[in-house]
Amino acid sequence: MLLNADQTMVRDAMRDFAQRELWPKAAEWDKTHHFPKDVHRGLAQLGAYGICVPESLGGAGLDYLSLAVVLEEIAAGDGGTSTAISVTNCPVNAILLRYGSAEQQRRWLTALARGEMLGAFCLTEPHVGSDASALRSTAVRRGDTYVINGVKQFITSGKNAQLAIVIAVTDKGAGKKGMSAFIVPTVTPGYRVARLEDKLGQRSSDTAQIQLDDCAIPADHLIGAEGEGYKIALSALEGGRIGIAAQSVGMARSALEVAVDYARQRESFGAALIEHQAVGFRLAQCATELEAARQLIWHAASLRDANQPCLKEAAMAKLFASEMSERVCSAALQTLGGYGYVSDFPVERIYRDVRVCQIYERTSDIQKIIIQRAL
Repeated sequence: MLLNADQTMVRDAMRDFAQRELWPKAAEWDKTHHFPKDVHRGLAQLGAYGICVPESLGGAGLDYLSLAVVLEEIAAGDGGTSTAISVTNCPVNAILLRYGSAEQQRRWLTALARGEMLGAFCLTEPHVGSDASALRSTAVRRGDTYVINGVKQFITSGKNAQLAIVIAVTDKGAGKKGMSAFIVPTVTPGYRVARLEDKLGQRSSDTAQIQLDDCAIPADHLIGAEGEGYKIALSALEGGRIGIAAQSVGMARSALEVAVDYARQRESFGAALIEHQAVGFRLAQCATELEAARQLIWHAASLRDANQPCLKEAAMAKLFASEMSERVCSAALQTLGGYGYVSDFPVERIYRDVRVCQIYERTSDIQKIIIQRAL
């Protein structure tokens, strides 16, 4: 599968930015847990905050294949930054584009797509990961407001986002049909960052626990109708999985490039490392798996762009790419030997960054369940 001229142009522009503005600074951001707001402004100017949002709503008006390409390039520069961009594009933008009212799109989606706001998605709770139907956070209607109470866990951009989409229970007796989706500006009284997680990797992207204490929002911040929250939450996961898969490829690609460069330059027993079959074959296998993952991603994205079902294909892409990326990063680290294990080289950081791709947007085990059911 090939990119067209427009998609190639988008890829090249984003690659140039990522290699110039992200890659040289990623190690320092990792050490200092720094969220690079200035770089996010640059990405917003390139349209990265609203890739699939129509131009009439402030977005770039591109397709999901372009989004996959953009996320790969950003991730090749810095994994944490790509996660924040991925979440704001999908699920946040995707939900508002599909289910938001015209007024909600005008007021919120336009600002998100222009990069004036960063989005967060508040679904997971401390006791609930993949089983989204077991949420305990509640939203109670009181006149012209909803009052939300609960705790949300592992929320990407929970601190730095200006807007969150929160899934909460509005009817405790209705099961999956008792959940609803809400727009919650993070300046709303009662929205509180209770904790920032100290993570293995992706430290340039904050991951927060959010406490919602009598968080009152206007009733018109309800997305869709009451009871549609579960459907709304799951609807955006296809695109999210494609995004995570693309991130995985981007990070693995950078690790492989470092390993190949090192293997070309380092000599052992009178020859460059890459000329030794043990090393050369290892890198050849990595390159093959990386390209296979990319094609799975592009296929799933193309199906979504064609409005074709792609639940299985997105799950396959996410499963294969996320697990491939850990193998490739491990092989890259092995190729560098002792230098791969220390922070003088970027492979150990990428190895840490990429590990979470098998966890978020639902785990590899859940992807296998989805694929199994499709069979």
